[in-house]
Amino acid sequence: MNPQVLMSRILRPKMSVALASAWLVYAMVMLCALAHAQAVDSLAQVKRIYVADFKGGQEAAHLRESFLRHLDRGRFQIAQSPKDADAVVHGTGEVWLKGYVSLNARTPSSDRQAVYTGYLSIEVAAQNGQPIWSWLATPARVTWTNVVDNLAGRAAKKLGDAAEAQSTSAPANTTAPSSLAATDLEGAGATFPAPLYQKWFQDFEELHPGIHVRYAPVGSEAGVRRLVAGESDFAGSDVAPEAVVETPVAASLRRIPSVVGAVVPIYNLGGVTQDLRFTPAALADIFLGRVKQWDDESLKHSNSGVDLPRAPIAVIHRSDGSGTTWVWSDFLSKVSPAWASSVGRGTTLRWPVGTGAAGNDGVAEAVLNTPNSIGYVELTYAIQHRLAYGAVRNRAGEFVRADLDSVSEAAKGAVLSSGHDPTIIDAARKFAYPISAFTWLVMPSAGSNAAKRAALEDLFLWVLVYGQRDCSSLGYAPLPHEVVDEELRMLNAGR
Repeated sequence: MNPQVLMSRILRPKMSVALASAWLVYAMVMLCALAHAQAVDSLAQVKRIYVADFKGGQEAAHLRESFLRHLDRGRFQIAQSPKDADAVVHGTGEVWLKGYVSLNARTPSSDRQAVYTGYLSIEVAAQNGQPIWSWLATPARVTWTNVVDNLAGRAAKKLGDAAEAQSTSAPANTTAPSSLAATDLEGAGATFPAPLYQKWFQDFEELHPGIHVRYAPVGSEAGVRRLVAGESDFAGSDVAPEAVVETPVAASLRRIPSVVGAVVPIYNLGGVTQDLRFTPAALADIFLGRVKQWDDESLKHSNSGVDLPRAPIAVIHRSDGSGTTWVWSDFLSKVSPAWASSVGRGTTLRWPVGTGAAGNDGVAEAVLNTPNSIGYVELTYAIQHRLAYGAVRNRAGEFVRADLDSVSEAAKGAVLSSGHDPTIIDAARKFAYPISAFTWLVMPSAGSNAAKRAALEDLFLWVLVYGQRDCSSLGYAPLPHEVVDEELRMLNAGR
């Protein structure tokens, strides 16, 4: 019942005082119920939260308990059931043994301390399932002790900080979905954002009954070629389509930035628990075949105190046409004249050394199964495969590990405009991770199927608004607000 109607009835002059009081109580209950039933649209509106059981490994329950302990109770009230909450917190976390640190050089096998690492992925969703906020916590750089509290405490603090920041900022972008006809959308392309795209498209389907979105992670190059050939409705790519297929059709495709990610150097070194640090020159020389041993002076110099093994480096690289390779080789081309002149950048390369593997998953699996190996993958794949990944020295001279903060730092100030191929690789910010990059959703500039076109435009709008709130749980950074605003303006102008 409309609240105004309720109040008008309460104020009827002939109504008895007792009846009026009863109506007043009923009206207030109804008003509270109506207010509570309205789905919140931003973290600033969330007051009561329900923390669902966490998923993941054996430490999931402990991560949840620690997360609850660390929550800012002045900012949030804990609801005892989802129906009593403004939003629901979902968590997925794992903790695993990284190795051992010797505490006594004389008795290294018996006097040692276990070193643990892990992650905690947090998602906050409204009652209707619409994403509100997300984050991926990895251990702080300075400590390995009590990793459960480390992860849970960082995640809880980020949630509180984000809620406070949103309460003092401008309202978030919103967009109302159109009434869509049932249709299927076929996409293919980059493996770089594939874990996120699979989640996004599943969430979009649940909120838009009748729309089915399929995405095949075949690599950026193959995805663009399928789109140009008319074999799919959209593509995922980490590189401009015209750099893959040099045709007018490819040049006319519309790119929509979807998220920011990081490519990280992964390695498999038994017995090494410290996170390695790589200079750009060392990475280039490893993949050029100039640095052949793990105990090379160029690696020992930036990893003082690390017992690097005297073992040959097994290089693993992509074998397929890959946007991840484009990002990796673009970085090496910028920081190494030797790489730029002999190999250059591309989706496929003539590799001087190494063994090829298909897809980010393939490279991760190859490194996992090859002792003394090194490769490169998107950050999410390193975490999912429990692989060590190194810090990389950026342009400011800082060794920076990839995480949501350092990737977001790289994306600050990014400007997208027509005729400009933006890059945030080797960004000139002190705490920016240097191998960060945009990834893109690509669609034709015009389409003959009206139902598919409408569904595709609504999907991309959802990605730019709600998808940005639901990307950090998988280790991707949301787009800068300036980029989202510009893309929303352009997409809405074309509707």
